[in-house]
Amino acid sequence: MKKSVYIDTTVPSYRFDERESLKYPCDITKKWWDEERRNFEIFTSLETIAELNRGDYPRKDEILDFARTIKQLKPDKEIIEIAIYYVENKLMPKDVEGDAVHLAYASYYKTDYLLTWNCNHLANANKKQHIKIINTRLELFTPEIITPLELFTER
Repeated sequence: MKKSVYIDTTVPSYRFDERESLKYPCDITKKWWDEERRNFEIFTSLETIAELNRGDYPRKDEILDFARTIKQLKPDKEIIEIAIYYVENKLMPKDVEGDAVHLAYASYYKTDYLLTWNCNHLANANKKQHIKIINTRLELFTPEIITPLELFTER
């Protein structure tokens, strides 16, 4: 059985981004998508689509078309309640509620991985213990939160 991966907004946006300042993570994202995605069951959510719609991205239409091809996990009232709890317990700042929603989806649906380039609020070693504590309180699964760089198979 393939492991499951929840993809946040950064993965589709970096797959199409061509800015020189983001070249390395964008190249890794493209390589991961082209070479590795078939090894996993890939999911996203309406939150990802909504964030992409609100954002100002180069090649935005292509990014949205691409993101819509990824299987979406169903919204649930409990996911929003979980995200609110994350913010109330200072797991995520209020101004990045989307990050809380992504983590809530990945935790609620017990995806093996949450794939992101957000190293401030998600893929951050200093936050992982806090995330585990909060999810344990909520009796939730804690996905491994990583960047595409960390999810290549050995050859």
